[in-house]
Amino acid sequence: MPDLSWKHHTLIQALLSRGPLKEEEFHSIFSFVTGKNPGSHQQLFNDCLLRINKELAFVQFELRGCRNQYDGKVYYGVVNNVADEQSKLGSKYSVPQIAFYKGVIEAIVQDATAKGCISNIDALNIRLENQVQPGIGSQSQGGQSSVPYAFKNFSISQKEKTLDELVRDRWLCSVPDGNIGLGVRSFLDLRSWFRSNDVTSCEICNEAGVKADLCQNEGCNVRIHHYCLKKKFSQRRVEKVCPGCGTEWPCVVSKVETVEEDEGQEDEDEPSQRQAPSSGSAMRKRRRTCKTEQTDAVGEGPSQSSVPVPNLRRTTRSSARLR
Repeated sequence: MPDLSWKHHTLIQALLSRGPLKEEEFHSIFSFVTGKNPGSHQQLFNDCLLRINKELAFVQFELRGCRNQYDGKVYYGVVNNVADEQSKLGSKYSVPQIAFYKGVIEAIVQDATAKGCISNIDALNIRLENQVQPGIGSQSQGGQSSVPYAFKNFSISQKEKTLDELVRDRWLCSVPDGNIGLGVRSFLDLRSWFRSNDVTSCEICNEAGVKADLCQNEGCNVRIHHYCLKKKFSQRRVEKVCPGCGTEWPCVVSKVETVEEDEGQEDEDEPSQRQAPSSGSAMRKRRRTCKTEQTDAVGEGPSQSSVPVPNLRRTTRSSARLR
């Protein structure tokens, strides 16, 4: 990467070696290598990320930002924009494990209550037979694709081990009461997959509402992330009703929070999910340095027919992948 300095390499290496970093951690590293605070030098920060993504695009990677829907914090990470057979070779997970992961995330995002999780027992009861894709497995006498042997014999103990690995690698996470939710790496990596699989979006930030609050009107399908709801309703002049149907929306924002939010309102970014600047959005970013990019600028990511792969190429701990 001849166009990148040691400062750019340091930022990339930090994300590759440590995995996704919280915004304050990533900003701290940026401040250390540049001597500038991203908060007061937003244009410099954006230009730096634009330059990094311009080079990463050649190897089909992207430095991306997202908001973890469970803790509301922003994270940055490097993701792979291609889901093909070659990229799967970089994964430490087996085909049955990948199918199991896909079954878990499908069960989580299809929950109509938007709790963002399923019980550990429900996860262990997911049937891999439902994840058989055309071309996988042998053909039966009737010409139908049979279930692979490895899928049929994927035991409960293997599922438990896989869950532990996925949680440790932050593709999934453990939430209270023994439930399983999506990890920060899934939020970073599956943005396009959420859209192509029609996961209902948050009414405010337009990102997938995996973990969100629902409108009290049963006939309304509006859902809003709790952090988006808190920010919107903490403004004194905003009517606390559903933006879709007008039904009163119960809100737990206190008066103290309302005052604090009003005082600091000008300093916060409105969007709840952030896209790190990429080469395809350079002009937009220069015109709107404080706006969030809501569309993928480099590559399309996993499609509806592709299996989301927890892939070491996306989160490798060695910079050799970038050569």
